[in-house]
Amino acid sequence: MKKFWKFLFSFLLIGAVSAGVGTVTFFYWNQHQPSGATGTSDGFLQGALHAVNYATPAENTDFTYAAELSVHAVVHIKSIVKPTRSSERYDSRSFDPFEFFFGRPNYQEKQPRVGFGSGVIISTDGYIITNNHVIDGADELEVTTNDNKRYKARVIGGDDVCDIALIKVDAKDLPTIPFGDSDKLKVGEWVLAVGNPFNLTSTVTAGIVSAKGRGNVFPSYDRNNRSDQAQMKVESFIQTDAAVNPGNSGGALVNTKGELVGINTAIYSETGNFAGYSFAVPVSIARKVVADLKQYGVVQRAVLGVEIRNIPAQREVEPKTVENLKTEEGAYVAGFSSIGSAAQSAGLEVGDVITAVNDKKIRSVSELQEQISKYSPGEKVKVTVLRNGTNEKTFTITLKNRQGSLELVKNVAPAELLGAAFKELSPEKKKELGLNFGIEVTGLTNGKFRDAGIPKGFIILSVNDEKINTVDDFDKIIQSVLKQNPDDKGLFIKGVTASGKVSYFAIDLNN
Repeated sequence: MKKFWKFLFSFLLIGAVSAGVGTVTFFYWNQHQPSGATGTSDGFLQGALHAVNYATPAENTDFTYAAELSVHAVVHIKSIVKPTRSSERYDSRSFDPFEFFFGRPNYQEKQPRVGFGSGVIISTDGYIITNNHVIDGADELEVTTNDNKRYKARVIGGDDVCDIALIKVDAKDLPTIPFGDSDKLKVGEWVLAVGNPFNLTSTVTAGIVSAKGRGNVFPSYDRNNRSDQAQMKVESFIQTDAAVNPGNSGGALVNTKGELVGINTAIYSETGNFAGYSFAVPVSIARKVVADLKQYGVVQRAVLGVEIRNIPAQREVEPKTVENLKTEEGAYVAGFSSIGSAAQSAGLEVGDVITAVNDKKIRSVSELQEQISKYSPGEKVKVTVLRNGTNEKTFTITLKNRQGSLELVKNVAPAELLGAAFKELSPEKKKELGLNFGIEVTGLTNGKFRDAGIPKGFIILSVNDEKINTVDDFDKIIQSVLKQNPDDKGLFIKGVTASGKVSYFAIDLNN
């Protein structure tokens, strides 16, 4: 009996000592760990796991509510480009006398070109948002709603910088998708893509937000070394893995509440079909663009007047300029625009790193573009920068337009801008002159045409090496030039006078 009690006492003593040693060891180890970190069995330090009050994925995977709200407000868009006599590039440097004198045909009749896309009804009276590339160049637009009603649509305006357009159908009491807040989207959040891939109407696919503020998606544009005074594409896409295919362009990206958070725009693919990732223009950008198009007919685009680069790109180009930086996030100010830089006037300097706009953190050039694109010329923003790698400074900047002023931009017709009226050549006039293309100057007022010496009756054959078949061709070239770098807006016009003399004129559109 004594041996039993002796054995039990020894067992309890050993257990107590072991427990004490374990407790001391635990508290010692816990106190000597880095804050917020825990040790793993293989010796790595990892962040501590904190419980959060998130809903489990199973509670968020019923998309029927969002689908039902959005599918009726997404439309099918059919764009028709009528056949033209020539789409060949015209070389104004090599005038063909046989074509001029004898009317030698250099064209082939074509069939109408038909394209398809999607759009989102954003107003009960028929305003529809879509991609600019869906409607660009179209002579006719046909919209089919989810209940198979068809409407003819007209273009209110388009913006190729953000690839957003606004069109209108004559209808009332249409279903709409309410605007959401794309800034509040989180990576990993469920979203739905609604559109018409392969002409399969009312198609819904699901995925998650894979990334936000995605820029440099398309290699044909260099985003890291371009002045914002130039024609700079705004890329700050929402990247998702929801299946998007040809025909989805212009369709809706919605959250699980059924709110519009983006306009599906592009896919990353080597085959032309979905390969795992798709990209949408955030509604924070698209909403401002269509509001401007509706009110002004043109986007009121504000700029800081800075040349910006991502810091990794700057580190590759000029490593010494960023050797004191301890961050890879932000937009590096590499220079200023030559026309009235708003940022330079407010006190920003070359070498500053823009880290926030109105307290919204800026991690990259694309995020800076996204934030500034929300504002119009004349509005003020608070810009936070990192100077000399350590000093944080804040400036209040009054944004300007691309021409360096605070004024809102007008959508001026070419006839008003140039002080001239135009008409297309009749078949009889073409036969008389031996031409297959060209437009005639039918009237002049005080303006750039008269100042340049262009006479009434002058036949315009080409502008900036582009052949002119119609007045619409001419208008499109003028509008394209007006969107270019304000230091380099010009027209090089080639044509013939009524007497048959070939003449050339250069016109400056900078002022």
